[in-house]
Amino acid sequence: MSTAQRAAGGTADYLDQRTGIGLAVKSFARKIFPDHWSFLLGEIALYSFVVLLITGVFLTMFFVPSMGLVTYDGPLATMQGVEMSEAFASTLHLSFEVTGGLLMRQIHHWAALLFMAAIVTHMMRVFFTGAFRKPREVNWLVGFVMMILGLAAGFTGYSLPDDVLSGNGLRITDGVVRSIPIIGSYVSYFIFGGEFPGDQIIPRLFTMHILLIPGLILAMVGLHLFFVVLHKHTHYAGPGRTDRNVVGFPLFPVYVAKAGGFFFIVFGVLALMGATMTINPVWNYGPYDPSPVSAGAQPDWYMLFLEGALRLMPGQPEVVIGGYTLSLNVLIPAMVVPGILFMSLALYPFIEAFATGDKREHHVLDRPRNAPVRTATGVSILSTFFVLILAGSNDLIATHFALSINDITNIFRTLILVVPFGAFWFTRRVCLGLQRKDRDLVLHGHETGRIVRFADGEYVEVHKPLDENERWVRVHHEPRRPIAILPAQDERGVRRKGYRRDALRARVSHLFYGNRVEPVTPAELAAAGSHGGHDSLPAGHDGPAQVTAGQGSTGQGSTGQGSTGRSTDNAIEDTRSADGGASGDAPAGAAAVRDR
Repeated sequence: MSTAQRAAGGTADYLDQRTGIGLAVKSFARKIFPDHWSFLLGEIALYSFVVLLITGVFLTMFFVPSMGLVTYDGPLATMQGVEMSEAFASTLHLSFEVTGGLLMRQIHHWAALLFMAAIVTHMMRVFFTGAFRKPREVNWLVGFVMMILGLAAGFTGYSLPDDVLSGNGLRITDGVVRSIPIIGSYVSYFIFGGEFPGDQIIPRLFTMHILLIPGLILAMVGLHLFFVVLHKHTHYAGPGRTDRNVVGFPLFPVYVAKAGGFFFIVFGVLALMGATMTINPVWNYGPYDPSPVSAGAQPDWYMLFLEGALRLMPGQPEVVIGGYTLSLNVLIPAMVVPGILFMSLALYPFIEAFATGDKREHHVLDRPRNAPVRTATGVSILSTFFVLILAGSNDLIATHFALSINDITNIFRTLILVVPFGAFWFTRRVCLGLQRKDRDLVLHGHETGRIVRFADGEYVEVHKPLDENERWVRVHHEPRRPIAILPAQDERGVRRKGYRRDALRARVSHLFYGNRVEPVTPAELAAAGSHGGHDSLPAGHDGPAQVTAGQGSTGQGSTGQGSTGRSTDNAIEDTRSADGGASGDAPAGAAAVRDR
């Protein structure tokens, strides 16, 4: 044993005897994590946040969070002699005089954009696959709070340079705050330390950006990871994967090596973007001045939906009540509309649980097509945000395509009312259609285009049976039906307690599952297989008198299962067993299967 090995062993033994860390490391290192590319979305968010912390420490050393006025005398010729705040001057100093300063600024900004993009995409994956179901409802709320904190971190950081763009964003913020009935002007005075812009907002935003919000995000990240370890990880449906086990790779050494390498990939991509792609060139805009506002003054993409909502709202709706002006033209788009969208997203797990009445734990993920209303709701919310984001760039669309901004605004006002409902209807129909396709594949198999004629003149199409994995994915889900409601009165004619709540649940449940496609049952599969004995015939079988190539299906066709029907029957029975268990071996390549 070398000296280094003895020193490492001695250090580990010292720590273990005094902290008991060896047992914790041993237990945690054996945790199993499923292997799927979509699970990396959360890791991208985590690694982007680490990059934000690293680059943020560097930037903090040179940034001056002050609104005190100075005259610029640095190397940037276009700004010589211009009066500006110390915050803007320090941003120019950081960009042009500090070695590596501009690179760090741009990596920091790109990491912030990627951080929010990864969080949103990760939440989309969790939403569409139903990973928020029991016992992970609280963890969904933790992720939602983390997203809101990410928006706050981006806004506070974007506002710090005190340039024209960030100043316009703060001006909009002041208007939104003032639209709050009764207390709006007082809240604005408190935030800005006086009348806008005051002389306190930059120091206060700086404190929030580097101390308060990152601390809260770190707490949420720790709580989020704690729940992941506590509840174990979800996994996608497949043979051997149930609500009672985890199929995947151990944390150490497999997952640690993968995660470590992926961190450096994310960091390398961000460094490449920061070195080659300019972002937020504040020297092109100049220090904040309320007079120059031109086309192209948009916030970062994750705040653009709020800008779009404000641009779409007509300016007339104002109400005066008791001497107070209620600015509905600002209050509704800036608070009511985002509030409805975000609250719908946050509370959806509880709404779905109420509709289903399901109190079981779920660790196997859904296919989005098997939850049509959930998938349609998610697409509807996303489409609303997408329309608002486009509306926030209506001036750029008008200037780039030589169109009337009034016409563009009117089109978006129509789309914001039509698109969410159209997207919901269209997505639900697509999901139901895909479910019907799954039923057809399970019962009949894949079309091969082979038409077989037998000696008695019968024509059949030979279908290719589904393999075990493909069949399992299409039959593992349970049937979802509306909740049946008991009569309003019991056998004695007394009104039943809780009837109104049950009636409300029944209506919500019917909205979710009234229009549905029933999954294949073992009886249906057996009935379909009873007349499908020709489906697995090889190309050179001696039975047919003639074999011709064809497209589509003719005659009374086939089931596509043949001799494999029994294994499918077992798969359906196993996935619908009362205790939620399933049979089958772990899929190839999985390193471990561990009970929860």
